[in-house]
Amino acid sequence: MRADALFLDFDGLICDTERAARRSWEECYRELGMTFPAQLWEQMAGRPDGESVAVADLSGRLGRPVADALRDRRLRRKQALCAAEPLRPGVAGLTAAASRRGLMLAVVSSSPRAWVYGHLTRLEILDRFAVIVTGDYVARSKPAPDLYHLALRRTGLTADQVIAFEDSPTGVQAARTAGLRCVAVPNQAGGAARLDHASLVLDSLESYMFDTDPLFSKEVTTA
Repeated sequence: MRADALFLDFDGLICDTERAARRSWEECYRELGMTFPAQLWEQMAGRPDGESVAVADLSGRLGRPVADALRDRRLRRKQALCAAEPLRPGVAGLTAAASRRGLMLAVVSSSPRAWVYGHLTRLEILDRFAVIVTGDYVARSKPAPDLYHLALRRTGLTADQVIAFEDSPTGVQAARTAGLRCVAVPNQAGGAARLDHASLVLDSLESYMFDTDPLFSKEVTTA
């Protein structure tokens, strides 16, 4: 039951782009004199079609289609907010500990390749990951297990050799359906609700003692 690799989600786990996305929607609703529903975010979090979910809700409230100009403005605001987001606390420690332990690192994200690679490059951690799989490569994104199945094939590992790290119920479901153990780390856009099917739920990666956790089975290297 020990690990040889860690598979990390991107949005909301490595970088809190989920917080930025939620803020952009809150501002959009506020501009129209409405309050963004918290329960709506629960339906959107971790899903590649999250925008469509929000647009459908907003259109229903307005009684008309959402103007393209408003959608474009919201998207630009999201992108600007995301561009200012740093690594989430503890991510640097996690990747450093994995390297010391000789663990393989991979990113498993429903987002498009350009988005994930762009932000990993911006955050200067692209070279830490041996494998990166994104939503472009599968027919079904999370909560379907397809991305995790693809990551296992590309790494040549089996599910019992891997621990997944996710931040949303959607991601946890995908990892667990693929047979992986999953550590859930809620982000600031959501909470710990509906994450109880994870193998472990952490308040933060920052306080987790990676070097002493028995799940990290490889010996510490001196390199």
